Amino acid sequence: MSFFERLTGKKSASSAKERLQLVLIHDRVDITPAVLEALKEELLAVISRHVDIDPSSVHVELATEGRSQRLVADIPIKPVARRRAA
Repeated sequence: MSFFERLTGKKSASSAKERLQLVLIHDRVDITPAVLEALKEELLAVISRHVDIDPSSVHVELATEGRSQRLVADIPIKPVARRRAA
């Protein structure tokens, strides 16, 4: 953290704003962090049955635009090695 950021508190203010937005989103859709984590695990289990994924890079969150909420999942898929036809 730079001297300017510590002096003005901008970095902590922006992170506090992000935390408050997450709390508000969870309150609006009534999904606890535990439920969101369970949903993430179930999504990964279903998707991994069909394609190889990188579970360490998965990011699932609730997003809001105006009055609507969305579940946003960023699930990287591992590349598939193709076999050459003989």
